[in-house]
Amino acid sequence: MSNPSKINNDFPRIITLLREERRLSQRKAAEELGISQPLLSHYEKGLRECGLDFVIKVADYYDVSTDYLLGRSAQRKSGEVVISDSPETEIIASHHGAKTAMINVLNKKLIINSLNIIFDLLDKIDNKGLSSESSIFLSSAVYSIFRTIYSSNPKNSHNIFSIPDHIYKTKNQALGIVALGNVENIASGAPVQEYRSVEQTKRPELSNEIITEEYGNLSGSLFTLIRNTEERLSLGKI
Repeated sequence: MSNPSKINNDFPRIITLLREERRLSQRKAAEELGISQPLLSHYEKGLRECGLDFVIKVADYYDVSTDYLLGRSAQRKSGEVVISDSPETEIIASHHGAKTAMINVLNKKLIINSLNIIFDLLDKIDNKGLSSESSIFLSSAVYSIFRTIYSSNPKNSHNIFSIPDHIYKTKNQALGIVALGNVENIASGAPVQEYRSVEQTKRPELSNEIITEEYGNLSGSLFTLIRNTEERLSLGKI
């Protein structure tokens, strides 16, 4: 157990939550886990630290991943996307620069799977304004990245674009900021111009468990994307 403080903070809380979700008494859970009730009580209160064997036993018992038990993942089961999941892996592996290509395959899968969840939620909410403004925000990001890559080679003709280089960056950034603000307002109940707000009954009830159950393997991509982004934010990589 390489990070005892992490176990002390998360493991006791999580194993208590899992036991209570199943409506098990400490005595019953302890019996099925092969330990005494007082020892399980100490584990749940964080008074004692268990060994790795017990962590694995608890993971099997509650059918969750050890990362979830230790608070290292918001996902209950190990469903994070790996490069080998993609049928494109074998194709790109034989090409020069396969390492970078595989990273691109993984990132593409994370983003596309996450977008599938977002657009499914938008379909369920069924609000024209929310869908339109969300699409504008996402489109502006794609436009910006493509135009930056396209423009990196001065030989490329700029006839494909109608907005001059010295203008588009500021305007596109403003477009994205406004669109995101509109998304936030519409989603939280404030109408924007001709768009009505999302009704309270249409706002989806979500949790790690609901997302995992509803979207299966796609949820792994979303949770990984969230974690990766928040790690960068926490490290100040902006």
